[in-house]
Amino acid sequence: MKPFRILAFVLVAGAWPAAAQEFKFEAPALFENCGDSSLADAQANGITLGISPSPPYSSLEPGSDRASGLDVEINEAALGWAGIKTIRYEVMPFGQLIPALLSSRIDSVASNIHVTPDRLKAVSFTSPAWWYGPAIVVQNGNPQSLKSFDDLVGKEVGVIAGSAADEYLRKIGAKLTVFQTDADQFAAISTGRVGAIVEDDVKVTEYLKANPSAGIEIVENVEVPEEIIFGYGYGYARYAVRKEDCSLRAAYSQGLAEIRGNGQVSAILKKYGLTNRNLFFFPL
Repeated sequence: MKPFRILAFVLVAGAWPAAAQEFKFEAPALFENCGDSSLADAQANGITLGISPSPPYSSLEPGSDRASGLDVEINEAALGWAGIKTIRYEVMPFGQLIPALLSSRIDSVASNIHVTPDRLKAVSFTSPAWWYGPAIVVQNGNPQSLKSFDDLVGKEVGVIAGSAADEYLRKIGAKLTVFQTDADQFAAISTGRVGAIVEDDVKVTEYLKANPSAGIEIVENVEVPEEIIFGYGYGYARYAVRKEDCSLRAAYSQGLAEIRGNGQVSAILKKYGLTNRNLFFFPL
């Protein structure tokens, strides 16, 4: 038998060759000092997930208490892996989800939510679930000739209250009109009440499929600023829990990693018309 060697590898800052690709992280290391009972409580008594009515991500099926949608299926798969078998749902506008979490009305924000500076102060995030990008939406013909996010500075733009777009556009100086529901937001751009909206590309595509005569379009070939990904909430879609619920977050995150690794998230994405491109925010 040939002898073998065990190689020790130590990562030292600056040790990589200059030409090596730089990998960035859009969330800090999220390690808490566990010892809490949040996971055991959820396994024994079930968990309450907060969702906003926002197809194709999450919604309640008409005439029932059954939730459905892309995020619903991902959550149920990850939590099922973690041994949480009883799942309840509370439905509310997106902007109310974090307050509901902090007041213990719900145990998780299960409509996908992104890391932002303000949110990091209040809640803890799971590991990545999937990804989508921001889209600038205008009336057909793009009457203001908007071509970039910089073009939105000083313009009347519609956003959902508390969304990633809300935080970023406030920062760059857009004039915001804030809406509580997707329906109100899309109606505002269709009627010209606002000159543009910034919304999730997946959500806009779904809306246009259902409303082909809405008179709106996505501005094509817009470069997404790095800042909006790494600093203002268009990194990975994740879910959120209370900071003190460390054991729940650890199991939740591991469950997400497992179902990403075994192909289950990929299958869910494809069920909703997406592709493996939506697993990662960097180009494949």
